[in-house]
This record gives sequence, structure tokens and C-alpha cells, in this order.
Amino acid sequence: MMRRAVEEIEYEQMLLTRYSLARLRTVQELDRSAYILLSRLQAQGPMTVGELSAALQLDLSTLQRQAAAALRLGLVERAADPAGGLARRISLSPEGKERLAAVRAKNVDSVGRVMDGWPAEDVESFAGLLRRFNESIEMLREEPWPRDS
Repeated sequence: MMRRAVEEIEYEQMLLTRYSLARLRTVQELDRSAYILLSRLQAQGPMTVGELSAALQLDLSTLQRQAAAALRLGLVERAADPAGGLARRISLSPEGKERLAAVRAKNVDSVGRVMDGWPAEDVESFAGLLRRFNESIEMLREEPWPRDS
């Protein structure tokens, strides 16, 4: 019955959000909010705080605090809007790009360790199904996340 499978998916998804790849690493380089913020900027390019707030569905004050923290750490830079608007755009700094790449590489290594021994077809199938699952959520929320492909 499909209901049983959906219940199992819900339960497993709850567990997945509980587990943290950071616990598989020895050093935590970025907190979750910074990782998500930097990932969005990498995927979409420079954005205003308002655009980031809407894209990440966070209230403006929360996003302003996260952006200020990332700015203090040198992970992002502020620049004037090239279109001449009043709002300043936030973009990844060279340090932010470097740290995001390092954390992502360690996350990929951690996922690889978890899936070590899985047949390649299973890994590819899981990747496709997980992407499809996330894209379905994004469609329902009318909140697509930019992807390379």
C-alpha cells in the first residue's frame, strides 16, 4: 500500500534531518545557516538581503543577522547594485568561496563514506530520487533552488 511507503519515507526523512554530516568530520568549518547562505549565493550570484530573505524564506531580521555574521567572518562582500539600485548586493568573497568549497568537499567525502560499498547504480538512483523529492517540495512551495543542471 502506498500509505505505508509514504509513512516510511516521512520517518526516514525525519532521521535524515537529524543526522549531521558535520559529526562525521573532525572540524566544523561553517554552521548550517552560513553553509546554506553561501550555497545560495554560489548558485544564484549576488543578491540583496531582501532577495535572500525571500529565497530562503527567512524573516528579514534573521537574514540580516546571518549576513552580518558572514560579513564579519569575511565570507561575503557587499557591493553596489550594478543596475544602479539603492540596495547593496551581497556576494561570496574569495574566502567564502574557498571555505564553501572545502566544506562541500568534506561533506561529499562524508556522504561517500556512508555509501561506501553501495553499487554505483544504487548511488545514482538514490541521487536522482532525492533530487526529484526535493524538486517536488520546491514546486509545492513555489520556491525553486537553482541547480547547475
